[in-house]
Amino acid sequence: MSSDQYDPYTGYDPEHTQQWEGHTWDTQNHAQLPGTGAGHPQQPYQQPYQGYEQAQQQPQQYQPYEPAQQQPYQPVATGVRPQPVPEPQQAAQAPQVTAPEAAAGYGPATLAGNARITDAQRARLEGRSPVIEPGMQPALLTAVLGALLAVAAPLGSYALVVPLVALQAVTAAGWFRLNGMWPARQGIALAFLGGLVADVAVLAAGRDHAPAAILGPLAVWVILSLVLQLRSHASPDERMYGLMATVASSALTILATGYLGATADAVSAGAAAIAVAAVVRALPLPTPVSVVISLLAAAGAGYAVGGMNGLGTNGAVLGAAAAVCALIGHRVASYDYPSRFVHFTAGVALPLAAAGPVVWVLGRALG
Repeated sequence: MSSDQYDPYTGYDPEHTQQWEGHTWDTQNHAQLPGTGAGHPQQPYQQPYQGYEQAQQQPQQYQPYEPAQQQPYQPVATGVRPQPVPEPQQAAQAPQVTAPEAAAGYGPATLAGNARITDAQRARLEGRSPVIEPGMQPALLTAVLGALLAVAAPLGSYALVVPLVALQAVTAAGWFRLNGMWPARQGIALAFLGGLVADVAVLAAGRDHAPAAILGPLAVWVILSLVLQLRSHASPDERMYGLMATVASSALTILATGYLGATADAVSAGAAAIAVAAVVRALPLPTPVSVVISLLAAAGAGYAVGGMNGLGTNGAVLGAAAAVCALIGHRVASYDYPSRFVHFTAGVALPLAAAGPVVWVLGRALG
């Protein structure tokens, strides 16, 4: 073995090293360089790559990087074929909301989403009135509560106070929710407590002293409402708004005690007239026609009940006046797309609560 063939560092010996001459994947797919292979010593690399020289001679030109436009991710339900997302130019040219879409409460699909607007905003945009009336179910509840007042009045003050307390509770809760303040537990509790204090004062003082027994708690509760809002840590605007809502709710709840201070005949005629007016007003009729018919029906109910308890024709006047106040309360409860909770609280109680002072005053005057 010659020393020029044996490499002491790598142990390479061409005579004792096995050479593979079969056909393999590597030998079939990779061409051998010229001058190499079994029995041919490797030649040193002499000629550089021609493409490299050409690349060095030509000046390099750089192209600006343009990122590929990626479509935003869209979750695709199983079995549903994905739909392409519209471009901003296409989204700006989206069609307007059609009548079926507006009735369903949804608008056209847009790239940024379609925020749903309230029913009141849609009604104003379409030129319609944003007022929704309570409907027949709250009217029937008003009629039931009015019938309970009319039946309980001849039985005595303690029998009348039971449906009256229910009326005051619904009035206090419904007024705060009608003004968009919920929850307002302190204000509702304060207004309802004012009604209870007025009821106790009238029961203790008697119907002859009912004016003082009602106006006294009303003045005290206005001061309590003012103190309650002064102790609040809210902003001045919120405190003023809460003060007005608390005072109005307390006043309505306390003035509803007028049923307890009025004569039994006046309570029966007025409550019966309000019950009939509420049901007739909820009938699907044009508003002017419905108002006129409900007033006539209330006057007829007041005349009928007045004829049975001795009021006579004065019952018709009392019934018509009570119906006017009830329709005003009905209109207030219908303001600006109220919720079902408003309909079943303020929509039920306000017609009766608003007519309480009128029943009290006219009952004394016509008595």
